[in-house]
Amino acid sequence: MRTTPPDDDPLRERVTSKMGDLPPAEQRVAEYLRDHGQEIIFATAEEIGAATGTSDATVIRTAKALGYSGLPELKREAGRQAIGKTRPSARLRSRIDKAGQETTSLLDHVFSEATERLLETRRLIEEDDFVAAVDLLTGAREVVSFGLGPSEMSAQYLTLRMRRLGRQARQITATGFLLADDLLGIQESDVVVLYVPGRLINDVFVLLDHAQAVGASVMLFSDSLLPVLADRVSLTLTAVHSGSGLTGEALSALLLTDCLALAVAARDRDRSTNTSELLNSLRSTLTQSEPRKRPARRPRRAAKDTTP
Repeated sequence: MRTTPPDDDPLRERVTSKMGDLPPAEQRVAEYLRDHGQEIIFATAEEIGAATGTSDATVIRTAKALGYSGLPELKREAGRQAIGKTRPSARLRSRIDKAGQETTSLLDHVFSEATERLLETRRLIEEDDFVAAVDLLTGAREVVSFGLGPSEMSAQYLTLRMRRLGRQARQITATGFLLADDLLGIQESDVVVLYVPGRLINDVFVLLDHAQAVGASVMLFSDSLLPVLADRVSLTLTAVHSGSGLTGEALSALLLTDCLALAVAARDRDRSTNTSELLNSLRSTLTQSEPRKRPARRPRRAAKDTTP
C-alpha cells in the first residue's frame, strides 16, 4: 500500500529519474522507499533490506545512488513529507506501533535513531565551520541565544555553559510584542545564536533583521531550514533533526553545544578554570549547614528630651 501521495514528493521524483540506472536489487529497494514513505521513517537499513530481500549495504548504496548522502538524509526528507501530510496523533500512533510494547524493542528503536542522528550530525560538521563558530563565541561581547519550542532548552543550555566559562551571555525568552525589549540590548560586537530546527515564526525574521541592522553576527543551528536562512546568517551548523519523532528535537544541537563549550574553554583555560573555582566557592557558601548570622543591630538611642 502506498503511503505517500505522488504530488510534490522529492523522494518519488528521485526514484523516477534514477530507476533506469539502478541494478535490479537497488531497483527493488528504490521502489520500496518510494511506496512506503511513512514506514521507512522508522525503519533501519537492516529492516528495509529484509523487507526487500536485499541487505543493509544495498539499502545504503541505493540511498546514495538516489543522490542522498546516506539513509539518514533520505529518511529526514521522507519525515518532512510525512509531517505535512499526517496529523500529529497519527504520527504518534505510528511511533508507538513501531517501537512496540516490549522494553527491549522500544530501547533498541530509540537508541538506534539517536545514534544515527548523532553520527550524521558529526559527518556533516566541517572543521572550518566549527572553528569559525568557536571564533565567534570567544570574540563576542555577549552571546545572545534564542530557541523555539523544545529548542528553547538548547538556548538556555548554551547560556548556562557560556556563563560558567566566564563569558557574558543571556537568553531571549520573550516572543511576540515583548520580544522588542530583549532585542534592544543587541550590539554590533554580539553573537546571536539561533536554535531553529524546522519551524519558522515571524519573530525569527524580526530578530534576524535587527541583528543585521546593528551589525551583530548570527549563528544558526538547524536542519531543514538551512537552505531557507543560510543567506541571512553568518554561520550555519547542521543539527540533524528526527524524521520519526522517536528522539527529542534538541538532541543533536545539545551535543554540538557541548562540543563548542569545550572548545571555548580550551581557548582561554585561565578564564574557564577561574570561573569554575568561583562557581564552586559560591556553591559551597550557599550549601553551608548553618546560615550565617546577621550582625546584631545596635540599639537606637533615645532622643533627648528638650522640653523646658
